[in-house]
Amino acid sequence: MAASPAPFSLSASTMPPRLRAAAVTPLAAGPRRRGRMVVRAKIREIFMPALSSTMTEGKIVSWNTSEGDRVSKGDGVVVVESDKADMDVETFHDGIVAAILVPEGGVAPVGAPIALLAESEEEVAAAVAKAQELAGGGQQQAPPPSADAAATPPPPPPAAEAPVAAPAPVAAGTKGIATPEAKKLAKQHRVDLTKVTGTGPYGRITPADVEAAAGIQPKPKVTPAAAAPPPAAAPAVGTVPKAAELPPVPGTTVVPFTTMQAAVSKNMVESLAVPAFRVGYPILTDKLDALYEKVKPKGVTMTVLLAKAAAMALAQHPVVNASCKDGKSFTYNSNINIAVAVAIDGGLITPVLQDADKLDIYLLSQNWKDLVKKARAKQLQPNEYNSGTFTLSNLGMFGVDRFDAILPPGQGAIMAVGASKPTVVTDKDGFFSVKSKMQVNVTADHRIVYGADLAAFLQTFAKIIEDPESLTL
Repeated sequence: MAASPAPFSLSASTMPPRLRAAAVTPLAAGPRRRGRMVVRAKIREIFMPALSSTMTEGKIVSWNTSEGDRVSKGDGVVVVESDKADMDVETFHDGIVAAILVPEGGVAPVGAPIALLAESEEEVAAAVAKAQELAGGGQQQAPPPSADAAATPPPPPPAAEAPVAAPAPVAAGTKGIATPEAKKLAKQHRVDLTKVTGTGPYGRITPADVEAAAGIQPKPKVTPAAAAPPPAAAPAVGTVPKAAELPPVPGTTVVPFTTMQAAVSKNMVESLAVPAFRVGYPILTDKLDALYEKVKPKGVTMTVLLAKAAAMALAQHPVVNASCKDGKSFTYNSNINIAVAVAIDGGLITPVLQDADKLDIYLLSQNWKDLVKKARAKQLQPNEYNSGTFTLSNLGMFGVDRFDAILPPGQGAIMAVGASKPTVVTDKDGFFSVKSKMQVNVTADHRIVYGADLAAFLQTFAKIIEDPESLTL
């Protein structure tokens, strides 16, 4: 029995080295092992990503996984529709898809959780409970407004009790406590204030009380009090347009905006805040048409020729390639990236030909084909549609004579190109001839681009189009 207490009385200094190491190791390892167990118990959220600088919310196109599926880091778990394209969203962690918070077709703001990921099967139940808690959070927040709404009716009773306090001052008026104005009127009309019952606060005699005692009819100044409601009515008039909605026309169908259409609408409204102006310029296109017939078999489109010509002109007039984003300064762009408007099913997008001034027309044509293919499939990457410094909109292929384009936010100018049509023209000697001519209209931000700047740019652009040999260099 004397030997049993011995292990408890041994100190580290009296133990052999091997036993001392054996005794210390378990103590150090124990806490670390327990720490790992705590860290492994994780439920992670998959968030709605920001796929572009203008994206505020995203729509779930489809889920590539289902609840209960195990996924690995880098797997594409969901396809999200941004304001410009559909993109696969990857997961950054391994785990099990425990709960999908936003179903297919649902919309969520950027940064909001759209699914919960559990690291192990033991945590799936906890993740499902958390999902129910998140889903019920909005429902639990809904009752409070109803409670507040129920709390709003009680205030009227106090308003009903307020008049009850009013009779008290009426009964308490005998000592002639009056306002200065009332005293002045009392002297003027020879009214004994001691015989006047005040109706003001705490029984104070008011000018109206003196006038009533003197038998004077109430002044029409009471009408301003009636005139006071019109200001209150004015806000009501302002609220009418907000609440007023035209009734639906029989036989019509209301279709909500897609994410892309909503983004286009937002950008177009924002452009109204920019002081824009428009300048038109007629350009002869006979030589450009001849060049196009030569390079067309090689896959070069008229859009690429126009984009290349615009890029070459912008290189000589960098102010037209600049932008004003804060209303206080110029932003000169070192790259000339031509964004070209393309109509796609259900919207409009502007794929960007980057460094268009540095690439030949054949390489630009190949890049353009790839961009259009991605745009049709809604697979453009953000830098392929939001990096434009100048925009080109061409409706000439539809036979449009002329039109004005709306300036995109964040750019200094946009060019609208009409169709090239046979036109009777006169030369400097007065001789008539028929030549092809197209109308070009440019919309520019007048904060940074002035009339002379835009006119000089259009002159340079016209020279390149009318003598297009430089486009093939």
